[in-house]
Amino acid sequence: MADDEYTCARAWTALSAAHALVTGQLAAALAGTCGLRVHEFEVLLQVEHAAGGGLRLGALSEMVRLTQPSLSRAVARLERQGWLRRSGAPGDGRGVLVSLTGAGRDILARGAAVHAETIRTLLLDRLTPEEQELLARALTRVAAGDPAAPKEPSWPSQPRSA
Repeated sequence: MADDEYTCARAWTALSAAHALVTGQLAAALAGTCGLRVHEFEVLLQVEHAAGGGLRLGALSEMVRLTQPSLSRAVARLERQGWLRRSGAPGDGRGVLVSLTGAGRDILARGAAVHAETIRTLLLDRLTPEEQELLARALTRVAAGDPAAPKEPSWPSQPRSA
């Protein structure tokens, strides 16, 4: 295997291991402190940031990494907990608007503190400010599917024959 292939494999392995560590610890911290799952925290966060005090369910589905049935179950659970409210979308009899309740804002604030502490402890405190900035820029570009990124991988797509 060429050096660039090893570099690619090492980068992927490190990213996967870091993701598993952080998400596992974050899931445990959010569940233990707030009774929230990670994806529920993300739903509350997206709804809280929505302009106008609510977010259409269709728009929310584009913002979180859940299937439509999983999102519907998460929203229903959050509503049962009293943290979200579903209502009809103004001007659209079929649309559903999701908004935070006061209790939802409270649990989100608790969750945000747990989230920040966990990410800080497991990730950010282990990096220099320059590394944090580089990581943020690189992952943002990858997540956005930045067209400036190479369209073809720099490593061979087929294994090399000996």
